[in-house]
Amino acid sequence: MSFSDPKAVARYAEGPVRQVPGFLGLQQMTTLLLAEKVPADGHVLVLGAGGGLELKVFANAHEGWRFVGVDPSAEMLKLAGDTLGPLGSRVELVEGYIDTAPVGPFDGATCLLTLHFLTAEQRLHTLREVRRRLKPGAPFVVAHHTVPREEAAKQRWLSRYAAFAAASGVPEADAKNAAAAISARLPLLSPDEEASLLVEAGFEGVELFYAGFTFRGWVAYAPA
Repeated sequence: MSFSDPKAVARYAEGPVRQVPGFLGLQQMTTLLLAEKVPADGHVLVLGAGGGLELKVFANAHEGWRFVGVDPSAEMLKLAGDTLGPLGSRVELVEGYIDTAPVGPFDGATCLLTLHFLTAEQRLHTLREVRRRLKPGAPFVVAHHTVPREEAAKQRWLSRYAAFAAASGVPEADAKNAAAAISARLPLLSPDEEASLLVEAGFEGVELFYAGFTFRGWVAYAPA
């Protein structure tokens, strides 16, 4: 979708539940992983916050947490404001990328369903800048598309992604077209490459916590 198209943005909230296996569980698990380390009055950086879906979940779960939500799309940030409603009083929304984000330091950070849009070089820069903005020992939770490098395996997993979307109510032709677009346009990395980038960026204790067809999620920590 185009994140600058107001009509497409308005439909955004319908997409993740249909396209991301266990999407609501992913949000809940992310909240729990943050809560292991983030204090009751914690300050959390949410990168790729447009739409506000995870911000709303986090804010509802922990009334003392404050947030900075960063996204390059003004339209998506408008949607985040609408999604949050009164909860928005605890959220600072920033238009831009990681370099636009406040320096913190933050008690935790997340980046859900976003990094697969970036090249390996851009991801590494982003991960390093996130880590630089975290307090010692703070958690970082990340999840996005990742597939094997080998072409047959890559296409097998993308077909499974499309099958899940179709079974969840997305028109089959649209689901297949989405899988083809992901294959052709996104700079996808393998799960091993993803974990290695986190380590290269300076994170410690990297652990896989979520897997849903083409999606994987990791939790990692700023050095203590």
